[in-house]
Amino acid sequence: MTAEARDLRRIAVSSLVGTTVEYYDFMLYATMTALVFDRLFFPGSDHSTAAVAAFGGMAAGYVARPLGGILFGHIGDRLGRKRTLITTMSLMGVASFLIGCLPTYEMIGRAAPVLLVALRIAQGIAVGGEWGGAILMVAEHATASSRGRWNGIVQMGSALGSLLSTIVVTALSRLQHTDFMSWGWRVPFLLSAVLLMVGLYVRVGVSESPVFTAALQGARPGKGIPLTTVLRRPGPVLLACAAGIGAFSLSALFSTYMISYTRNIGYPISVILTSKLWGVIALMIAIPAFSALSDRWGRRTVMMGGAVAIVVFAYPLYALVDSMSTPRLILAVVAGQVIEGAMLGPLGAMLSEMFDTTVRYTGVSLGYQLAALLGAGFTPLLASSLQVAGPRSGPLAMIAVASGLVTIVALLIIGETAGRSLWAGAAPADLEGQPRR
Repeated sequence: MTAEARDLRRIAVSSLVGTTVEYYDFMLYATMTALVFDRLFFPGSDHSTAAVAAFGGMAAGYVARPLGGILFGHIGDRLGRKRTLITTMSLMGVASFLIGCLPTYEMIGRAAPVLLVALRIAQGIAVGGEWGGAILMVAEHATASSRGRWNGIVQMGSALGSLLSTIVVTALSRLQHTDFMSWGWRVPFLLSAVLLMVGLYVRVGVSESPVFTAALQGARPGKGIPLTTVLRRPGPVLLACAAGIGAFSLSALFSTYMISYTRNIGYPISVILTSKLWGVIALMIAIPAFSALSDRWGRRTVMMGGAVAIVVFAYPLYALVDSMSTPRLILAVVAGQVIEGAMLGPLGAMLSEMFDTTVRYTGVSLGYQLAALLGAGFTPLLASSLQVAGPRSGPLAMIAVASGLVTIVALLIIGETAGRSLWAGAAPADLEGQPRR
């Protein structure tokens, strides 16, 4: 193995570990929102109203993600990818640890939900800056012909982080209910301190992106403000956002909100968490597989397959969920996560191929995090609002279909991006004229 190959593998592993730590913390909050936060931090006589408030607090983290993308995107485009990623990981670890230390509503009253939402916003800012940098560290080291495969490893971090958080919560859910509600829910957040140390240890030793270094030596990063440059021609950012909405909406519906919905229609917690566990495992396999396929078949082809699949199968999958059969529930969740993987896997490579080096961190982060905000941030809130009159799967399937259609339209406009050079200085909106490596 050559020195370049060893360096790329080390960078991919460090990005995977860092992204796993970040998404462990971020998705842990989502799981706890469905399980305990509505009772401990947003109490009310009406459980549905409390759930809406809790998911609204969770959405605040998604609102903050584009802000994190703008803030850390600017830093990453000016000072470098590596130091930015160390900062985002530290912010996430500290915020998550503090959530585990928070007093509940019963202890300090209204200050409890305020502090919880504030820390959720800090999480959102951190993960908003993390993903773009982690993707670019790998994309800007890899060759054009292997970019999808290596990006798939990093993309798997979101699923791995979710899997890790699910395993921890599932283990702790075996505690007596009173113990879990009093102290057990805190343990996964307190473990963030350990994961932070591991992540920082791995990340500190990697090298800076050669593409960014070359641009820095040419003094190009000093010209203009990245956000201003990106927004001057906003087409690529809007298309990047639209392309990702399908995957994020599906993630919210078949991972985050599925816990709340299945609880409301009568599934036991153990069955729900088991289905979630199998779904995350399926997603972990699907993401790198579809990412690698995008190097051969193209980003658009693979993502289009996933978007069309959710439009066609949304209603049948929810029919399986409503059957009150454990095997059918698991099948529906696994299928939903596989379809999500087809859209999510190639997304990082596609977005990195849509922007110039000097604004790539900002453009990729902003497009991706806006998709996360609209697709995953507001979907649970919208879904819970539509369930106030009682649990119904029809509106949930309708949301999935609509999000798939948005992604289909965006992909048709974007065209194919596989093979584009990341070293080129093409304008951000020049989606079809960039030279190939």
